[in-house]
Amino acid sequence: MDPRAPRATTTDAALEDLLVDIRACRICEAHLPLGPRPVLTAARSARLLIAGQAPGRKVHMSGVPWDDASGARLRDWLGIDSETFYDPSQVAIVPIGFCYPGKAGSGDAPPRPECRATWHPRLLPLLPQIRLNILIGQYAQAYFLGPSRPGNLTATMRQWRDFLPRYLPLPHPSPRNVAWFKANPWFEGEVLPELRDEVRRVLGSPTSAA
Repeated sequence: MDPRAPRATTTDAALEDLLVDIRACRICEAHLPLGPRPVLTAARSARLLIAGQAPGRKVHMSGVPWDDASGARLRDWLGIDSETFYDPSQVAIVPIGFCYPGKAGSGDAPPRPECRATWHPRLLPLLPQIRLNILIGQYAQAYFLGPSRPGNLTATMRQWRDFLPRYLPLPHPSPRNVAWFKANPWFEGEVLPELRDEVRRVLGSPTSAA
């Protein structure tokens, strides 16, 4: 079995039923160039939540969240291996948009708003064990932080300590953001060590990147 493949481990009937409904969602089908394919994983016991933007084209094709170069960098940032990352009993992967939204300019289009309006208010309360929310990119930060978000992504990252222990914002780990990483070396020096410590604290055991 591919260790990256989502595994249904939850025994919570309400969450299980909701995940079935989400994966069958067709609400914004007319706006999706490749059609709907909601990609997420969750279990009631998950203690770490990863909220990104929306699946990219490669993830849409595989159905495996973060199954791309961005995902490899993210796992390195977190300091966890693929088995842990794809274990929904430990890690919930709940993007702001569940389906690939298509292209816009040089990157992907923003996540469709229907997901966060329709599904997130029902899904997030069914994850009561979450102890740390990793907020990747401006859309996740705007949704979870609301008016406490200080401004754009860089401004939010500058104040990352203010959101602990419940939230930890991150830039998107996309190769397109290499210029940002180089322009902000404090991110690697200050944020990543703390991120790995927080992940170890939340998951309750030593982790290793892979």
